[in-house]
Parts: sequence; C-alpha cells; structure tokens
Amino acid sequence: MLHLRIIAPPDRSDAVADLLADDPGVAHLVVVPGAARQPRGDLILCDVVRESADRLLGQLQDLGVEARGGISADDVELTLSASARKAAHDAPGHGEDAVVWDEIAAKTGEQTVLSGTYLVLITVATMIAGIGVLLDQPILIVGAMVVGPEFGPLAALCVALLRRKPRTIVRSVQALLVGFVVAMLATVLSTWALTAADLVSREMLEAERPLTSFIWHPDALSWVVGLLAGVAGMLSLTAKKSGSLVGVLISVTTVPAAANVAVAVAYGVWHEAAGSALQLVINICAIVLAGLLTLAVQGGWWAYVARRGSSAR
Repeated sequence: MLHLRIIAPPDRSDAVADLLADDPGVAHLVVVPGAARQPRGDLILCDVVRESADRLLGQLQDLGVEARGGISADDVELTLSASARKAAHDAPGHGEDAVVWDEIAAKTGEQTVLSGTYLVLITVATMIAGIGVLLDQPILIVGAMVVGPEFGPLAALCVALLRRKPRTIVRSVQALLVGFVVAMLATVLSTWALTAADLVSREMLEAERPLTSFIWHPDALSWVVGLLAGVAGMLSLTAKKSGSLVGVLISVTTVPAAANVAVAVAYGVWHEAAGSALQLVINICAIVLAGLLTLAVQGGWWAYVARRGSSAR
C-alpha cells in the first residue's frame, strides 16, 4: 500500500474527501480541517492499495490538488487492518502488477542527475572491470557490475521516451554519455599507470581469455541478453523488486564492454576496442527497446484491468 498525505485547498477539500471515500482501494481515511498552513488547506490522510494509486493520483491532479496544495506518497511496510485487506480484495488486479506512473517518473528522474557520486561509481566500476578483463577474472567483472550505477539513467530514458518527456531524455542521455566517457578515459589512464608499474601488460590483453572473451565478441546472444536485461530491469522498477540484483544483470552488458574498450584503446588493440564498442552499443539499444516494450505492455494491460474493474462496479 501507499500512504497518501494530501493538502487540499479549502474549496476542494470536500471533493477530494468524497473521491477517496468512494474508491474501494482506499482505507484509513482521515480529514483534519484547516491543519495545513503552507500552503493553506485541509490535511487529508489515507492508505491506498497500489492497484488504485495511479488512477487516484491522476484524479487528484485533475482536481487541482497538485497545483494549489500538495500530494506526498510513502510505502507502507506493514498494515494490520481488516479495512486494508478489504481494499486490497475489492480493487481490481494485483499490487505487484500495478504501474504507478508518478512514482516511476519520480524515482527514475532522480537517477538522471550527473552527480559526483554517479561519476565516481561508474568510473570505479569500469576500472575494476578493466583489471578483470586483463586478468580474465569473472569475479572482478561481477564486482564491477555490482558497483555500476548506469541502470538508473537507462531506466529513466525508457520512462521518458514512453511518456514523451524531452528534458528527462536529454538528462538521461547526458548522464550515460558523460558517465561512460569519463569512466573510459579514467580507465585508459589507470591502465597506463598499471602498465608503468609493471602490474599489467599488453600481452595479458592479447592472451587467450576464455572466461571474458564474450565482452568483445558481439553476436546474436548479445542482443538477446540485452533484451532480457531490459525486461528484468523494468519489471524490477515497477514491481519494486531488488534494484541491486537487477543492476548486475544490466551491467553485464554495459560496464565490462566499456572497460574492454578503454583497455584496448590504451594498448592500441583497435579491433578489440571496436568489438567491445559494438557490444556496448548493441546492448544499450536492446535494453532501451526491451524497457520501452515492457513498460508499454504493462501500461496497456493495467489500463485494461482498471477498465474491467470500473465496469464491474
């Protein structure tokens, strides 16, 4: 469930309270007249099942609550209530399948900020993966995938493309481009430094690397893995599953490829750099395409479920 905290303008308070009271997915409705001071209005609290949240949030915005008041939503970790169980039973669909667009947009929008933390994380991940490809060590590749933060901008790009949000699209692409460029440049420099320290060498890159050679040999399976990663990523986002584990699946097709590009450029092995770059581009495109299709199917299916529930009432 979501807990909604609403500041309703005085002339809209009754309409908002009636809207919430009439919805079968709402429980624990509380109205405190005149409690809000900034902005002025009535404080309205309620819990709403995720199945009803997207529709209700849209209706609240249509009533002008967003423009003249405010709406906040928090996850409810535990609810012991017969009325909450009844709300979950009466609302159409299942909570895990519900798509709350405002929640997704807010969550992914935060991931498009080109912050120092983001740049450090993607740089560290790429440098770790660069060492991993030289040593042919899958353990280091997995470690780099855990650190990599690029799932956020990729998810934001998918949502923004589907919702037609040009500014978010630009910010997402910027975060991805700048992040990968900075990370690869840093990895080139770190590779030169490690080579100067006699810790790694070009011979390590040119040697047989059976455990990590897939990183610079793009094929049909690269496209398949990218598609599956995109589906898993979007489902984890909408169903609120563990983002870190899905981030590993997303990174398996991005950070290691970017690292291999950087290491190959550092040693002037251009054919391997080209193969890794193609791997990176293929998988980013596949992830975005799969993410778009997954969100579109989820949105269409949930709209159908909501219509059926409305007609049944």
